[in-house]
Amino acid sequence: MRRHMSKKRLCATAHEAVADIDDGATVLVHSFGPPQAWPTDCLLALAERGVKDLTVICNTPAGGPTSLNILADKKQIRRLVCSYLASPAIPTAIAEQVAAGEIELEMVPQGTLVERIRAGGAGLGGFYTPTGVGTTAARGKELRQLGGRMHVFEPALRADFALVQAHHADTAGNLTYRRGMRNFGPAMATAATTTIAEVKEIVARGTIDPEAVVTPGVFVDRIVKTTLELSLPVLRHILMGFGRTVGTEGRALNDGAVGLPPDLMAMKVATLLRDGEYVNLGIGLPTLVSNFIQGRDVTLHAENGILGYGPFPDEGQEDIDLYNASGQFVSMLDGTSFFDSTTSFAMARSGRVTSVVLGAFQVGQNGDLANWSTPAGGTGGIGGAMDLAAGAARVIAICYQRDRGGRSKLVEKIDYPATALACVTSVITDLAWIDIDADGFLLREIAPGLTIDDVRSATAAPLRIAAGVREMQFG
Repeated sequence: MRRHMSKKRLCATAHEAVADIDDGATVLVHSFGPPQAWPTDCLLALAERGVKDLTVICNTPAGGPTSLNILADKKQIRRLVCSYLASPAIPTAIAEQVAAGEIELEMVPQGTLVERIRAGGAGLGGFYTPTGVGTTAARGKELRQLGGRMHVFEPALRADFALVQAHHADTAGNLTYRRGMRNFGPAMATAATTTIAEVKEIVARGTIDPEAVVTPGVFVDRIVKTTLELSLPVLRHILMGFGRTVGTEGRALNDGAVGLPPDLMAMKVATLLRDGEYVNLGIGLPTLVSNFIQGRDVTLHAENGILGYGPFPDEGQEDIDLYNASGQFVSMLDGTSFFDSTTSFAMARSGRVTSVVLGAFQVGQNGDLANWSTPAGGTGGIGGAMDLAAGAARVIAICYQRDRGGRSKLVEKIDYPATALACVTSVITDLAWIDIDADGFLLREIAPGLTIDDVRSATAAPLRIAAGVREMQFG
């Protein structure tokens, strides 16, 4: 649709900003991270208007009082396009409605999703990507071999409206973002007929340093100041309820022996990282690795657009706009940089991220990885793992060797939906360090107090024993 030239519209309220979003509209919603990073005032205004049959495109609808469940509570969403739906541990209205078939769901790998939005904003019809080849994400799509590798075609995405959250806007519509809050925002701002920016502060034209502008005003149609102010204690309480947490104790084996606790599993992964590496840490157990690389020449990368972040901060020292892709508060280091998610995934797919640490539901003896849950029950999602594993990086899986039902996660052939094929090179579990080569699983080290037989009995595939296998080393 052709735009008409006009002055930027400064809206007194969110109700004014969203007044023409009607039934059946397609809406991009900036949604990556903690609750303060959402255009919540606009979502609340849409809920009060009772607009129905919306198609919502977002990274994740998540949960909590500031999320897209504001709309789902009134059953206003007809179709949802996202990369992650909901945590299995937290019931949400969207999860329930997806499970009941009341919301039509399209699940898209995170990096592919933001690139489809970027393509839509750039006036392109789509693109080819290696992400998802050989998985259900490529089912029914065109495949083409490019540069000796199979790629899948992904169509561009556009919307009628975009609701983005930014830090500052000037009266010309220029936007800045603060730290980790950039993520999907710049791409979404370009890919809608009407873009509405909900911002922390509106300043006079000329106040923002031109070199600090991320989204130029040509892409922004309306601006409204947010009224949501969350204190750190309130935000911390919300994140405790809706964040992804990991346990602190090792799991007992049948004979009473105990495997490694999560912190030691993460510490072991840290020893496998090489100086000079750029490393991405997936959600859950992998995030703990950030606490064990202080002083190392290892640079951490996050999908929401951070390079060079540090460990979790002490309570009271958190910055509400400084968080990783799991929505956890992190710290800055000398040399930290911020960017958007299209740039972040370009780093991964191009091989500039050299190691990726991912959780796992299953790992096949050929290196196949399964680490996302299907949305049939209204939970889980693909997230960024498919794009991360599609790059040239070394993939290290970290997981408990058995699931809570006692079944081994190390198998001859995965039967969960695949994240990526033949990508995992090493697995760190609560029982062992196991490498994967052309001949399958190779045991390198055993957790203290355990035996080779303990590891073999917890492995549902042939396990070879390396020469000089030893007790696990952490330094």
